[in-house]
Amino acid sequence: MSTPRSRCSSNVGGLVVADDEVARHYLRFVGYYRLAGYALPLQVTYNANGLHRFLDGTTFDDMLDLYVFDRKLRLAVMDAVERIEVAVRALLSQTMSELHGPHWFMAAAHFVPSFRHTQFISRVKDDIGHDSARAAMRQIFIKHYYDKYGEPELPPSWMVLETLSFGTVSHAFKNLTRQNQKPIAKAFGLDGAVFGSWLHALSYVRNLAAHHQRLWNRVYTIKPVAARHLADDLQDTTRFYAQAIMIAALLRVVAPGSRWGERLADLLARHPRVRLDRLGFPDGWQQRAVWQR
Repeated sequence: MSTPRSRCSSNVGGLVVADDEVARHYLRFVGYYRLAGYALPLQVTYNANGLHRFLDGTTFDDMLDLYVFDRKLRLAVMDAVERIEVAVRALLSQTMSELHGPHWFMAAAHFVPSFRHTQFISRVKDDIGHDSARAAMRQIFIKHYYDKYGEPELPPSWMVLETLSFGTVSHAFKNLTRQNQKPIAKAFGLDGAVFGSWLHALSYVRNLAAHHQRLWNRVYTIKPVAARHLADDLQDTTRFYAQAIMIAALLRVVAPGSRWGERLADLLARHPRVRLDRLGFPDGWQQRAVWQR
């Protein structure tokens, strides 16, 4: 982003602003409210009542660096989760179709009794544009199915799963019977219940990233269940490090040549002012087995 030429400096509540015009530029095009989220840990009154005053020596650039880092982190997460999401959709559809036929998702028997299957099918119909009144929203391959076939009522799973949100896909997997979950989760080296929790957590972090929410310094309310072989790395599942562990472990399966972990380390190195404890990274994290290629 290009910025105006340097003007004058100021000090606001202890925050050193080296260039007022540059600060105004970012406040205008990024917004005070968004930037304020990165300012809280830099304030003396963080999580306390009273006036907002910054720690001595804090600069506007310190706050801006956190914002830029977090934006790059979201992009890195979106890049990784896309690959995982595509793989999960493909494997779920292929495995269940081989076991139960291409319209397996239409049978409630393949899901646990507590699953609201009727509501799920209603969601599927909405998302694919099943109702003729929603035909204009149909993707080309869905339109082709309805133009050519009258039965079954819905397209096969490899079409349907391409239209559903990742959250809906993860919810469907989480509610499959354990027998159906097992071969899919096993491909990722995980137990079905663990894998279901990971997909739920990944859909949450994906939505955060897609909607430009902070990943840095966040306490994650939807947490992955710790797999046995990663128990040491998933002791605290409320911080971003746990999300990174999930991503790294799943990428090792779906994209063995991925250098995502190295790119993450490089991103952190290029922003040395970012405190790793705000993300939950332990000391010496790069030496842990999960990050070794």
